[in-house]
Amino acid sequence: MNIEKELQVAIISAIAKLYNAEVNESQITLQKTKKEFTGHYTLVTFPLLRISRKNPEQTAQEIGEALIKESTIIESFNVIKGFLNLSLSSAIWIGALEQINDNPAFGFKEPADDAPLYMVEYSSPNTNKPLHLGHVRNNLLGHSLCEILKANGKRVVKTNIVNDRGIHICKSMLAWKKWGDDESPESSGKKGDHLIGEYYVLFDQKYKAEIAELEAKGLSKDEAEAQSTLMGEARDMLLKWEDNDAETVNLWKMMNNWVYKGFDETYKEMGVTFDKIYYESDTYLVGRERVLKGLKEGVFYQKEDNSVWADLTDEKLDHKLLLRADGTSVYMTQDIGTAKLRFDDYPIHTMIYVVGNEQNHHFTVLSALLDKLGYDFGKGLVHFSYGMVELPEGRMKSREGTVVDADDLMAEMIETARDTSNELGKLDNCTPQEAEEIVRMVGLGALKYFILKVDPRKNMTFNPQESIDFNGNTGPFIQYTHARIQSVLRKAAEQNIDIPNSIGDVELSEKEEGLVQMLVDFPTVIQQAAEEYNVSLIANYVYDLVKEYNQFYHDFTILREENESLKAFRLMLSKNTALTIKNGMSLLGIDVPERM
Repeated sequence: MNIEKELQVAIISAIAKLYNAEVNESQITLQKTKKEFTGHYTLVTFPLLRISRKNPEQTAQEIGEALIKESTIIESFNVIKGFLNLSLSSAIWIGALEQINDNPAFGFKEPADDAPLYMVEYSSPNTNKPLHLGHVRNNLLGHSLCEILKANGKRVVKTNIVNDRGIHICKSMLAWKKWGDDESPESSGKKGDHLIGEYYVLFDQKYKAEIAELEAKGLSKDEAEAQSTLMGEARDMLLKWEDNDAETVNLWKMMNNWVYKGFDETYKEMGVTFDKIYYESDTYLVGRERVLKGLKEGVFYQKEDNSVWADLTDEKLDHKLLLRADGTSVYMTQDIGTAKLRFDDYPIHTMIYVVGNEQNHHFTVLSALLDKLGYDFGKGLVHFSYGMVELPEGRMKSREGTVVDADDLMAEMIETARDTSNELGKLDNCTPQEAEEIVRMVGLGALKYFILKVDPRKNMTFNPQESIDFNGNTGPFIQYTHARIQSVLRKAAEQNIDIPNSIGDVELSEKEEGLVQMLVDFPTVIQQAAEEYNVSLIANYVYDLVKEYNQFYHDFTILREENESLKAFRLMLSKNTALTIKNGMSLLGIDVPERM
């Protein structure tokens, strides 16, 4: 079923007969008719004026009259300046709905065995702190993008790179070693990632106190930082780790395992999974080896202090450090190694990095470096660059411990959903078990939807109270509408009203035709969301659909409708609207309840 395609074919045929000219589909510009005008689709006639040699209004009038004569799908037309608004017959929309009804996976394509493979990297946590609100946006965007790509028939590998090495990891390790007194998740009752995060913050507090003390003795800030014994110990620990010192490595393994268990709990609650996890403690060696090989080949150069650099001025970039003077690697070196491993492991068609826009330059440089090293995939990397997420009170800072913890945030959202649902009486007819499932769906759905409805490229402010509202462009509003439709369908079943596969001849209202047209648009929206890497298109499509359905529900009867064919149509429309809501929300990683 492709109504727009049928229209294009009919318009091309009409033009050929009217003006004895051949046009192709690219010259036929069709849009959905704006709400203030009558019609379903609008033909823009301006690109056709060279062919018609007439003004826009005459051209539109002639094409409209020809279509009425020749096409069986167009019922009427009107001309507004150079725009031809076409109204399709009710039979077309009924037929379209029947086809949608026959396909529960409408809009979704099954990937073929030879479909292009997309690898999507997201999450990328550090093992020195728990996941926070910024990670929540990253994880939700990455997971949703994967689902949308799969719905477009792509094969997808969901991957994560864990930042489990580096000076920042050594900071929390050193703080635990100096002041931890053998504290563990078991002895403290804390999640492992939370526990280690506290030691990362503690290191920063101790370091700042040391710097302040040195400055009080008359040293400048730079001099104080250079003489910091604490930072010196952290650097020494990193060198010991890279030299495979047994005590340091064992401490690193123990603390990282605490963190991994904590991450797994958070991912499970968030509904996020991965097919393959890479660790920088493995990939940095591959990157280091490749950089040293590049140095021998003359691709890179070495300074007098033995640090290794890349000259990217030919690419209108700067000089980039790849190995420090002490031989330790930097993030860029690790990313080179990770990319090489991934393309060795999988036949990747497109590699997508879901990383915040503060790293735009980093990925431009990475692409140039991989290309310089002779990797074919270097220029084809995609940086899914998204904006920062803040709270109404401002930006978060991990080292200062002012971040919003992901676990706490999800728990708070579920509690807020419980309070709000009880206050509005949404759970009055539910069993305790049903109520618990619903508040979890609503709380997490509110969080996910509020974040995913925003264009990923934009910065956003997350407002927990606003997100849980049962009115407006929110997850709970959409979830409640789905539950409302399911209630209608249950009542129909209780009254032994079946929904037939075929509706028959019935005249529809403009609102009903418009709702079917929105359902017809679902595959196009899924395709556009994948092409533009913009998951917010799905979120806002579902909201618009829900808003339109609620107006229909308010204005028209369903079960009390006396015309049996019209009743059947409205039930079929309701059933498939609910299914499209459910399928659309599933692309966002959001569940919808059957009752509320």
